[in-house]
Amino acid sequence: MVVSVLEEMRIRSLGVIDDAVVELSPGFTAVTGETGAGKTMVVTSLGLLLGGRADPALVRVGAKAAVVEGRLVVDGGSAVAVRAEEAGAELDDGTLLISRTLSAEGRSRAHLGGRSVPVGLLGELSEELVAVHGQTDQQGLLRPARQREALDRYAGAAVSVPLTKYTDVYRRLRAVAAELTELTTRARERAQEADLLRFGLDEIAAVEPVAGEDAELAAEAERLGHAEALAAAATAAHAAVVGNPEDPEGVDAATLVAGAHRALEAVRSHDPVLAALAERLGEIGILLGDVAGELAGYADDLDADPRRLAAVEERRAALAHLTRKYGADVEEVLAWAERSAARLGELDGDDDRIGELVAERDALRAELGALAQELGEARAEAAKRFADAVTEELAELAMPHARVAFAVRQSEASDAEAGIEVAGRAVEYGPYGADEVELLLTPHPGAQARPIAKGASGGELSRVMLAVEVVFAGTDPVPTYLFDEVDAGVGGKAAVEIGRRLAKLAESAQVVVVTHLPQVAAFADRHLVVEKTHDGSVTRSGVRAMEGEARVRELSRMLAGQEDSESARAHAEELLAVAGAVRARGRR
Repeated sequence: MVVSVLEEMRIRSLGVIDDAVVELSPGFTAVTGETGAGKTMVVTSLGLLLGGRADPALVRVGAKAAVVEGRLVVDGGSAVAVRAEEAGAELDDGTLLISRTLSAEGRSRAHLGGRSVPVGLLGELSEELVAVHGQTDQQGLLRPARQREALDRYAGAAVSVPLTKYTDVYRRLRAVAAELTELTTRARERAQEADLLRFGLDEIAAVEPVAGEDAELAAEAERLGHAEALAAAATAAHAAVVGNPEDPEGVDAATLVAGAHRALEAVRSHDPVLAALAERLGEIGILLGDVAGELAGYADDLDADPRRLAAVEERRAALAHLTRKYGADVEEVLAWAERSAARLGELDGDDDRIGELVAERDALRAELGALAQELGEARAEAAKRFADAVTEELAELAMPHARVAFAVRQSEASDAEAGIEVAGRAVEYGPYGADEVELLLTPHPGAQARPIAKGASGGELSRVMLAVEVVFAGTDPVPTYLFDEVDAGVGGKAAVEIGRRLAKLAESAQVVVVTHLPQVAAFADRHLVVEKTHDGSVTRSGVRAMEGEARVRELSRMLAGQEDSESARAHAEELLAVAGAVRARGRR
C-alpha cells in the first residue's frame, strides 16, 4: 500500500518556468515536451523540495527568488508523518505542505507543514519518500562502490547486521594502529622527554619546597635585613607608651591616659556624657597596655643573627632557581611537578602500553577477519538471488537472453601485516569489508561476461538500472519513483517493454517519468506536457494534462514530429490501446 503520494507541485521563477502547476497521478505520470521546454525542471523542483543542493543560477533571470511548493498526502502512521510532526509541522487531513525558497543571492529556506525547518530535514524525509534516478545515476551504477551498496541494500539484515559490527571493529582497529604507530615511531622523543622530566623532578625533590614558603622567606629576609632599625623603633615606641625606667621624670601615654581616666571617674555620676567618655578612656588604657606588651615581646624576639639571614637568603636562592625554570612561584613549581610526575608515569608505562596494543590489534584483526568472512558469505548468497531477479526483469525489458551476475571476490594482500586473514588467506580490506563487488553483464548467449561499465550500451544500461530498481521495489520500496530520461538510448520494442514495466511498478508505487519516448508515455495514467510560450517561458498554463485527442496528437508529435500525420496518429492510437489493455490486466 502506498503510504504517501505527491499530488501537486507549484513552480515559480525556476529556470525557464515562470509559474506552473504540475498535477501528478497516484500511479504513473509521464512528463513530455520539446527539447529545452523545461521538462527536467520537474526533476529539479522535486529535488529542491526534498533537500537537494540549491544553485542560485536556477533562479529565473529578473526574479528575486525561485519558489517550489508541494502537496503531499501521507499516511498518519508513516515514518514521514511522525518525523514531520516531531519537527512541529501540521498535517491537514493527511496533507503535508512542503516549500523551498531559493533567493538569487543563494540563500535557501525550507518550510514543512507551515513551520520553518532546516533544509537537512527535507533531505532526511526524502530517504523515506522518493527514489530519484537520472542519467547521472546510470553513470553511478558503473562504479563498483555503488554496485556494492546496491547489493548490500538488497541483502538487508544479512549484510547490514555484520557490517555494523565490522564497521565498529574497523574503526577501533584504526585507532589502535594509529596509537601503536605513534608510540613506536616516537620512542626516542619520548625517552628524551622522560629524561628531562626526571631531571626536573629530581631538582625539585632535592629542594623540597613548601607551598607559600617563598613569600614567608621574603618577609623574613626583609625583617632580618633591618633588624637594628626595627628594634630601635619598637623600643622607642614602648617607652612612649609606658615610659622609660631610666627617665623617671619623662611623661608617657599610659600615665596621661590613666590620669584623664581618674579625673572623669571622679565626676561620672553627675553626667552620663562624661561617664561614657570615662569608659572609652578606660578601654584606651587597656589597649595601650596590650600594645606595650607586644612591643616588648617583639623587641625581645627580634633575631638579628646574621647567620639566620644568610640561611634565609640561601634558601631563597634555591627556590629562585626552581621558579626560574618551572613556574612563577612555588605553587606553580609544585603544580609542574605534579603534572610531570603523571606524564612520566605515562611515558614509563609506554612499553607496557605497546604490549597491550599489539595484543588488542591482533585480536581485532582476527575478529575483523571473521566478520569479513561472514560479510562475504552473505553477499555471495544475496548476489545470486539479486542477479537472478534482475535477469528475470531484463527478460521483461526486451533483453530475454541477457544475464547479469555479481562477482564477489577478495584481493590477496601484499603481505600479512597489510591484510586480514579470511578463510586462511591474507586479503586486502577496507571500511566495508574485504569484498570487491562487480556487476557483470552477458548481453547474449556466447558472449563473455564483462563488467557493466564495459559491456553495456546506453540503452542496455538504462534497462539494467530500471530492472535493479524494480527488484528493489519488491524488497525495500519507497512511495515515489522519479525517472529522468532513464529510457535514453532505447527505442522500438525495448521502449514498449520499459513502458510496460514502469506501469507495473506504478501498481504499488507512484511513478513519475520525464521521457522523450512515446512508447513509454503511452503507458502513463496521466500525461503532462511542458510547453513554452512565445517569449521562451513556461507559464501556469504551460504544463497541461493530455487526454483524448490531445494525447493522441502529442504522441503523434513524439513519434513523427508531425501532430497531424495519419500514420503517426494510427501508431499513437495503437500504443494507447496496447497500454490501456496492459494497465487493465494489471488492475485485475
